[in-house]
Amino acid sequence: MMRANRRKGLGTWPEYLATDANLLRRMPICPKILRMSTLDPTDRRILTVLQRDGRISNADLAEQINLSASACHRRVQRLEEDGYIDRYVALLDARRLGRPTTVFVEITLQGQADELLDAFEREVAKVPDVLECNLMAGSADYLLKIVAQDTEDFARIHRQYLSRLPGVAKMQSSFSLRTVLKTTALSV
Repeated sequence: MMRANRRKGLGTWPEYLATDANLLRRMPICPKILRMSTLDPTDRRILTVLQRDGRISNADLAEQINLSASACHRRVQRLEEDGYIDRYVALLDARRLGRPTTVFVEITLQGQADELLDAFEREVAKVPDVLECNLMAGSADYLLKIVAQDTEDFARIHRQYLSRLPGVAKMQSSFSLRTVLKTTALSV
């Protein structure tokens, strides 16, 4: 997507962001952001503990952060309502589930028309092995994170799904040799 803007004579990053309507339109802005409250140190401690253990009881959480159970519960509810807590999930071990291979796939589309971007995003959401799909600025339009059993399984995923995605001009796959750092915890 950046290459098209270079042809228009836009060279700097802020100019690129300010003029690429497709990119800006696809960057979701949550309406909850507009009404978010400010995080105080107690809220930050709550979020830090919940990121480590989302199944902690309210009583244990309240004890760890030195609040009454009712005050702690009210704060957690507010953090949920304000969108700081998106959802609670169980993080599964891909290796234990037989999917130890992580592949990052850079995809460049044939064009930037809304219809093509929408069709691609609609279809890639149907691929069961894709963990993430990110719209990118740079040489590739999208970056996918895919898990597979092994290289043969990735070849199957490629043949069965990726090669059939609409509008793909170029695809480049990179296999992760080893995960050096993996976390879901955000710094609060």
